[in-house]
Amino acid sequence: MSSDLAECYDSVLREPSVPTFPEWWNWDLSFTSHAELRMEQRGVTEVEVRAMLERATSFEPNVAEGRFMIHVRHLQRPWIAIVEPDADEKLLVVVTVYEVSA
Repeated sequence: MSSDLAECYDSVLREPSVPTFPEWWNWDLSFTSHAELRMEQRGVTEVEVRAMLERATSFEPNVAEGRFMIHVRHLQRPWIAIVEPDADEKLLVVVTVYEVSA
């Protein structure tokens, strides 16, 4: 087998790459009252949001400084969780969560 073909074959067999998150990714979660209200309105529970975050695919800075958009999925649909690391308390605060509209 040629080295190019072997490399291609190996890349297909590898597990999907897991994003590298900052230190705050492993901090305990906290939910704002706004997040809890929106979760209730959108029909998702804290347990479901925690599960979504465990399977996050990527993250990026949000427009609000100090916050991040976490790309997740729920019921095979794309969702976004907005989080804000609290370095003083070592908490990752969930600000809101919403389904991505097409």
